[in-house]
Amino acid sequence: MHPRNVGIIEDADGVGEVGNAKCGDIMKMYLKIEDSVITDVKFETFGCASAIASNSMTTELIKEQKAEDAMTLTNKAVAEALDGLPDYKMHCSVLAEEAIQAAIEDYHKKK
Repeated sequence: MHPRNVGIIEDADGVGEVGNAKCGDIMKMYLKIEDSVITDVKFETFGCASAIASNSMTTELIKEQKAEDAMTLTNKAVAEALDGLPDYKMHCSVLAEEAIQAAIEDYHKKK
């Protein structure tokens, strides 16, 4: 009902964008990283409430974590933190996982 960390980080250290053509969801994740720690994270989502909730929860789970630890976050952990998602909406948590991985990979490419 109240997504957190929605928005853009203009000078992001890493940006990841993923989408699912089948459902139309698009997610973009922005990271600010200092000394390998994610100090700020924001997201934009074009998608359903489950997609927004998955991204919001993902940002909360990885904030203040080391980037290498954030890479290990699974879609199942995101869904569990949301007290579950319907089976037909699990792809939203998968996209959230992929968005954070893409953003961290982008950060490593820029380093």
